[in-house]
Amino acid sequence: EVQLVESGGGLVQAGGSLRLSCAASGFTFDDYAIGWFRQAPGKEREGVSCISSSDGSTYYADSVKGRFTISSDNAKNTVYLQMNSLKPEDTAVYYCAAVEGDCSGPMDYWGKGTLVTVSS
Repeated sequence: EVQLVESGGGLVQAGGSLRLSCAASGFTFDDYAIGWFRQAPGKEREGVSCISSSDGSTYYADSVKGRFTISSDNAKNTVYLQMNSLKPEDTAVYYCAAVEGDCSGPMDYWGKGTLVTVSS
């Protein structure tokens, strides 16, 4: 059974940091790219970042470049999203997702999400 389990969300003040984790199981981790997405209340889901487990290539949305860093621990089948200099507009439910291959395709599997709230 494929599982993607997010953790690390919470309440933080603007300017603070959080590190999200996405623990994956049930598929060959090295063959997949893992992406982070977010959905704020009343808004559409948007892609935040993605990493290819095979070659480590990464992608970032313009809104988070320079503030967020995605990384992968293939030994632990876990992807992290380090979020620094958080802003109130980063408030959202953050989801991780997996797609076979690279970050360009639609995601195959989704986690249930973790809530990040940034207070001003």
